[in-house]
Amino acid sequence: MQTLCDATGFSISEMKRIYRGFKTECPSGLITEEAFHSIYSRFFPQGAALSSYSHYVFSTLDRNDSGVITFQDFVVGLSILIRGTLEEKLRWTFSLYDQDRDGVISREEMEDVVGSVFDLMGRTGDPISEEAIITERVDQIFQKMDLNGDGVVSIEEFLESCQNDETISRSVQAFTNVHI
Repeated sequence: MQTLCDATGFSISEMKRIYRGFKTECPSGLITEEAFHSIYSRFFPQGAALSSYSHYVFSTLDRNDSGVITFQDFVVGLSILIRGTLEEKLRWTFSLYDQDRDGVISREEMEDVVGSVFDLMGRTGDPISEEAIITERVDQIFQKMDLNGDGVVSIEEFLESCQNDETISRSVQAFTNVHI
């Protein structure tokens, strides 16, 4: 347990609380994507379509593509989001978007994740208008982040763009030092 505390920055008492909660939800010690989706859905309003977004979060936490999240996977991801540096949080966010793990965010990956956020917030019922808004938003993001104009966003471009944007930096740091 001490090794995990050292790796995550959580105290032993925090780690015990996190572990108790984890074991309560997942007595087997492993979270399947279906179980993760069920747990994740409790944090959003009824009717929010969150299956695609919870899939992206699950995939990001399932670092070795095993199809399950272990306690270690979970607590390492949690520590990055709560206790990580700005760069660590941005790297985690980049991996959320880079679903095929090829080291770049494609326009399609960005559209998929941005669309899943729209699903999370509740669609308006006008799919044509929503798709146009998503495309416009992705165009704006790529204009800002695709610094070399090659049609994809690399980790370096992502980090530079986000670190130089005060609004993004503030929002990423919003969960720093949340008490567990």
